[in-house]
Amino acid sequence: MSDFDLVVRSRRVVLPGEERPLAVAVRDGVIVALLPYDDPAPAAEQADLGEVCLLPGLVDTHVHVNEPGRGEWEGFATATRAAAAGGVTTIVDMPLNSLPPTVHPAALAAKRAAAAGRCAVDVGFWGGAVPGNLAELRPLHEAGVYGFKCFLSPSGVEEFPPLDGEGLRAAMRELAAFDGLMLVHAEDPALLTDPLGPTYPQFLDSRPGEAERRAVERVIAAARETGARAHILHVSSADCLEPLEAARRDGVRITAETCPHYLTITAEQVRGTEFKCCPPIRDAGNRDRLWEGLAAGVLSCVVSDHSPSTPDLKVPDFAAAWGGISSLQVGLPAVWTEARSRGHGLTHLAEWMSAAPAALAGLPAKGAVEPGRDADLVAFDDAAEFTVDAARLLHRNPVTAYHGRTLTGVVRATWLRGRPVTGTVPPFGELL
Repeated sequence: MSDFDLVVRSRRVVLPGEERPLAVAVRDGVIVALLPYDDPAPAAEQADLGEVCLLPGLVDTHVHVNEPGRGEWEGFATATRAAAAGGVTTIVDMPLNSLPPTVHPAALAAKRAAAAGRCAVDVGFWGGAVPGNLAELRPLHEAGVYGFKCFLSPSGVEEFPPLDGEGLRAAMRELAAFDGLMLVHAEDPALLTDPLGPTYPQFLDSRPGEAERRAVERVIAAARETGARAHILHVSSADCLEPLEAARRDGVRITAETCPHYLTITAEQVRGTEFKCCPPIRDAGNRDRLWEGLAAGVLSCVVSDHSPSTPDLKVPDFAAAWGGISSLQVGLPAVWTEARSRGHGLTHLAEWMSAAPAALAGLPAKGAVEPGRDADLVAFDDAAEFTVDAARLLHRNPVTAYHGRTLTGVVRATWLRGRPVTGTVPPFGELL
């Protein structure tokens, strides 16, 4: 009889803080042992990757699946296939752009019904905090959402309006009562303007970095006042790093993330509206400072903010085009391409894109190659190069800001709880 269901060997297994040659032994979907690379452990299935790296499956806590209601933009089947192909084994779905938005338990039930049986990777859900749903926050928490997203400025969809200052504090007081997590799209609406024309510089001028910093300062003040946990989504402006670092030193319960596009693309490289997102991609100097904030731990997570739409919404006018970048499948190689050029290793990548997002959402079975964790594993060829072709990506619509870019790092295989998920395998992802 086999001792294990699966043994995956690599001379470069990426553990927390180090790489080692190991054989990773799996039973019943869980990592049960880390053995020497040449240990002759019997298993029903064996895989020897040689010099190809073995990473923990990525955890992407910022994905807009948009189903039900806007399934033509994206859906659970297509989004999760793209995730698996990109080495992402767990996603947490955002509460807006679907209809209805996830702002009460019945909407969460509709979301789960739309996802059931269609997911190639494991899927969790965020709830939403909007004006008028204060009484729904605890029921949503009890129904299984991992936290709550709010906007401080218009979200882009009428059914998910922003919270004002008192609404933010009231929601955070409610979350503090059950130690819930508030996720904030932080831009101060008082500092946002309508673009003066259709070009990218005009769009960029309409959403200055100061709008982000002011909003972050408001969230810090609310977290300090209420004692609630808060997380700043998709930091694009390095001006936010100073108040975030100071708040952390003071013991305020606040964390922050950034996204692959802010770390790998600059305003100078923006061409068409496939690059439009909110907050916007800023200049090269700002990008360098974001990397410094990531290295210092002020920014803890790198997640996609995969926010797709149909191609017709990406009109040439930056003022009118839908804002959102599709990157779920290419986030890992995009970040690795830039990270390696700046002297960072795969252990940093695993921390930013797996361990830290898993900790943020409260997913103790995810995020690392360790005994007791789910056997979510990625064979990653960190030296191979490829050129992104939007038409070959697996998310629903063939639009991405990465089209035509040559990236380093190719996902060769992905396992979810010890089972391969790439290729034509029927979906067996779980709803968390």
